[in-house]
Amino acid sequence: MATDLRVNIDSRPKTKACYESLLELIPGGVNSPVRAFKALGILPVIVERGEGDRVYDLDGNEYLDFCGSWGPLIHGHAHPQIGQAAKEAVDKGTTFGITCSAEEKLARLIVSLIPSIDKVRFVSSGTEATMSAARLARGYTGRDLIVKFAGNYHGHADFFLIQAGSGVFNLTLSSTSAGIPQDVIRNTACLPYNDVEATRAFLEDPQNCKRVAAVILEPIAGNMGCVQATLPFLKMLREVTQKIGAVLIFDEVISGFRVGVDGAQGLTGIVPDMTCLGKIIGGGFPVAAFGGKKEIMDCLAPLGSVYQAGTLSGNPVAMAAGYQAVSMLTAEGFYEELERKTNVITEPVKNAIRDKEINACLQQVGSMFTLFFGRRSVSNMEEAKGLNFAQFADFFRYMLSHGVYIPPFQQEAWFVSTAHKQESLERTRDLILGYLATS
Repeated sequence: MATDLRVNIDSRPKTKACYESLLELIPGGVNSPVRAFKALGILPVIVERGEGDRVYDLDGNEYLDFCGSWGPLIHGHAHPQIGQAAKEAVDKGTTFGITCSAEEKLARLIVSLIPSIDKVRFVSSGTEATMSAARLARGYTGRDLIVKFAGNYHGHADFFLIQAGSGVFNLTLSSTSAGIPQDVIRNTACLPYNDVEATRAFLEDPQNCKRVAAVILEPIAGNMGCVQATLPFLKMLREVTQKIGAVLIFDEVISGFRVGVDGAQGLTGIVPDMTCLGKIIGGGFPVAAFGGKKEIMDCLAPLGSVYQAGTLSGNPVAMAAGYQAVSMLTAEGFYEELERKTNVITEPVKNAIRDKEINACLQQVGSMFTLFFGRRSVSNMEEAKGLNFAQFADFFRYMLSHGVYIPPFQQEAWFVSTAHKQESLERTRDLILGYLATS
């Protein structure tokens, strides 16, 4: 029998007290905006601990977790093997600012698993990875213009915060953050995602083609919800970037090692020049990386003239945890079993939406998916803007009150881990079906 995890989300006194204190000390009480639940009308969740497929808040409430720290916890919370690897590393020292052998182990593993990466450099966040990749592409090509796509979120570097997705969804018109100079915006072009003809026309325009240093995209977007780039779109980008001499960068900070051992590029067969990785390669610690062709990567200092550095890059504890986490992904049948688990939820929900002609859709790639309200499909940012946000807020409160934590914004992906138990998956499935039946 499934455990009753119902929560009185309006009565969490310890959470309330802690949040009020946080508001005095930290802007908005949070260190990442979406955690504030601003559009949801309820107190945010403040977590005390996590174990397996669950997290526990300050008031002792238990939640099944389908956020998984926004994707990296593919093995669940507090996995003992990853924890042991980290503890052994801690006993030797937490940081050196000097090269350590753990960097070589994780680098060699990544290079062996992703054929498009000849060399890799570690950083501490996805934002560092994407902004460093863009700088490197500019240095390699001698060009200035970066092309991105509406709804693709590549972190919070100035030149990426233009029509980005997720938590910056409604901030400003010209960019998605105040404080970004127009001179920066002029060197970034933001095009419609999955629009083959408009993108081809822009890239091949004689006034643009010699300015484009790089085209960067999420081959599977996770920050306007789970939205996959179409194969014709990816093929066109590969063809045209090669034609005009621009660098094609896949931002696989979310999809890398999540949808397969060689990421979205393994699913599609489209080989980028550079790849940005994050989330899973840290095993729960703050680690990211960018890598690619040798001739591009060798433009980085100390070999080349493109500078990038970080005191905590290659941190020994994070390297040890990441090596353990990535190594576990290579087990036979790992991704097949993970998708089977995910399908326990997704297949019945898709069927219910179809059979009852509900104005919603569930989009899935492997173990990541999003339930959208208000549209039958979402393929780009313009369509994502037409979703029913009020219904999502109601759905979020419903799920949270029944002890299920999902990403607190509709333009985000849910994530299933190997730690999710069959009972947990079935309970979540039944809750969703129950909501759809009455909404």
